[in-house]
Amino acid sequence: MSQQKIETPTTHFLAAHGIAYTMHDYDYVSDPGKIGLHAAAGIGIEQEKVFKTLMVEIDKKQVVCAVIPVHQKMNLKKVAALFGGKNARMLNAEKAEALTGFQVGGISPFGARTQVPVVFEKTALDHDIMYINGGGRGLVVGLAPQQALACVNGQSADLTVDPT
Repeated sequence: MSQQKIETPTTHFLAAHGIAYTMHDYDYVSDPGKIGLHAAAGIGIEQEKVFKTLMVEIDKKQVVCAVIPVHQKMNLKKVAALFGGKNARMLNAEKAEALTGFQVGGISPFGARTQVPVVFEKTALDHDIMYINGGGRGLVVGLAPQQALACVNGQSADLTVDPT
């Protein structure tokens, strides 16, 4: 696992907020639904500590950023209810990229072109360090979950599909 000085809007945002982080790179593989799993394997970190960033539209009017473990599925009803909505759906790639300024597969909750509400799966707070997209495909930042939440005024909640 190599650590490099790579600059992205994410690293600029974290630095501006005085947040300590580590940058890790891996070989990005465009495999829908599996990008986060490749990231976890690529940096050699357990899946529970690696998080994916999903852009969600609630009731076709509000966009939020949901951060969940890479090996879990998001419960759209839970996310909608959290923001007082009835329905939630994934934002399409074109809209997500236009809104955030990041490419899909490289979207980060930190340093997006347009700041939207960010909600983290509550299990993120169980870890000393969480790993999340660093603002580019194949880039991951490691940082303290409490600091991640604080710098985006985020909240934590149960966002995932219950295991069956």
